[in-house]
Amino acid sequence: QVQLVESGGDTVQPGGSLRLSCAASGFTFNSFAMNWYRQAPGKERELVATISPWGGSTTYADSVKGRFTTSRDNAKKMVYLQMNSLKPEDTAVYYCNTESRARRDLWGQGTQVTVSS
Repeated sequence: QVQLVESGGDTVQPGGSLRLSCAASGFTFNSFAMNWYRQAPGKERELVATISPWGGSTTYADSVKGRFTTSRDNAKKMVYLQMNSLKPEDTAVYYCNTESRARRDLWGQGTQVTVSS
């Protein structure tokens, strides 16, 4: 059974940093690119970052480019999202997922990030 468990969300001030973690189990982790998505209140879920199966390639949404960095540890079956220079508009529930699960609307519980002074 596939499980993706996000953690690390918190309330931070603008300009602050957070590191989100995602623990994966139940599938061949190193065979899949991993994505980070976020959903703000009243908005559709959006793709924030993608990392290739072995971490050699990453892509980012324009809104987070230069501020967010995703990485993974295949031995631990973990994926991370380092978020720096946080802005109020980064406030959202953050999810990790594979593209195939996202297309089937299968999601974990996510982790809440709130950026507020």
